[in-house]
Amino acid sequence: MVDLIQVIEQIGREKGIEREVLIDAVGAAILSASRKSLGTLSDLRVDFDQPSKRFILYIVKQVVEEVTNPRTEVALEEARRHQPDVQLGDEFRTELETRGFGRIAAQTAKQVIIQRVREAERDSVYQSFKNREGELITGIVQRVVKDNVIVNVGKAEAILPPREQSPREEYRPGDRIRAYIVEVKKGTRGAAVLVSRSHPGTILRLFEVEVPEVGEGIIEIKGVAREAGERSKIAVSSRDSNVDPVGACVGYRGSRVQVIVRELGGEKIDIIPWRENAADFVRNALAPAAVEAVTVDEASHTLRVVVADEQLSLAIGRRGQNARLAAKLVGWKVDIKSRSELARQAEEKARQARVTLEELASVPGIGPKIAGRLVEAGFGTMDRLVQASAEDLITVEGIGPKSAAKIVTAVQELSTRPAHEEEPAAISPEDVSLDEEAVEPEVV
Repeated sequence: MVDLIQVIEQIGREKGIEREVLIDAVGAAILSASRKSLGTLSDLRVDFDQPSKRFILYIVKQVVEEVTNPRTEVALEEARRHQPDVQLGDEFRTELETRGFGRIAAQTAKQVIIQRVREAERDSVYQSFKNREGELITGIVQRVVKDNVIVNVGKAEAILPPREQSPREEYRPGDRIRAYIVEVKKGTRGAAVLVSRSHPGTILRLFEVEVPEVGEGIIEIKGVAREAGERSKIAVSSRDSNVDPVGACVGYRGSRVQVIVRELGGEKIDIIPWRENAADFVRNALAPAAVEAVTVDEASHTLRVVVADEQLSLAIGRRGQNARLAAKLVGWKVDIKSRSELARQAEEKARQARVTLEELASVPGIGPKIAGRLVEAGFGTMDRLVQASAEDLITVEGIGPKSAAKIVTAVQELSTRPAHEEEPAAISPEDVSLDEEAVEPEVV
């Protein structure tokens, strides 16, 4: 039996399975084989005796006053001959002598042990990979099945599905690749390991490997925005004022970042200094474009960016990629406009404001001054005036009861006429006073 324990410990070391799990497996095998030999009518149990390092097979019977089934019951008088303190209803255990099992029983025991060992091995493999979710793993491409790349990662096979592959890369059997462990599930054949080459976490982990300051926590990667195979942007900050986060990540003459670029098949990587202030951060995130002004709109969570005309295409990027990545990195909506486009919009807004003011001033009882006051009070369109009552208009400075009644009558008459033109767009109070400075954005 000591030899059996040595075998158990050896299997445990080779398979990475805990000793207790293997002891349970052998105990279950002994129990299964015993039932094959002794039948299933008796209550058989197996215990492992730690001091003697052996398995003990018991037959368990119920202590009763009068025995009706000798296989499952024992008389109280008989039981007390061996255990004086036994009581009615207690379990009475009798050790059975170990003896050789028949061929069928031995085969059953072998199958039980093999099955239990396989289950334990699968669970061990699952747990080892489950604890590594979010890490990089190195493996060898085994085969490609329906665009799914099967990667040998040691004790398991990982799956690199099409959606997690980089468009820039091709995978051939024998290729050695590093991938990001996205998820680990229990499958019918063991651990199902899902890996990725396009996940933003791949960038983060590669920098931890290639840049010691990142791995040690001196430099922190605050965010990653990625379009796999094309371009990525990462935001970095330093916990040590003497360490330049961007310079450390780039390395001498780009040596560090170039290792990662080659690992990702030539994907471009922009390394950006992180800023807590969103306006400052977006200026960095839109590099290499130069930003002239940023307006923060907290209500819509939007950053309105102004650039020079010649910088617009650079700020937006090819197919809008630079702007998209910047928005992902900053976590705000980013609205980019050129200086001339902003001026055209302001000019159009001013024109609409003038048209609306002229229309209001043309209503009997409303002159240019009253028109401006109506706009300030929130009656900036003819439609708003139609809905207003005389009591509403009296609240406007300069309009008395008679003037209010006259305006209401005039507006109602105008509203019943056939409409030949679209109503001018609504204007806000700030549009009433128009000058050159009014169209400039507020710079943050």
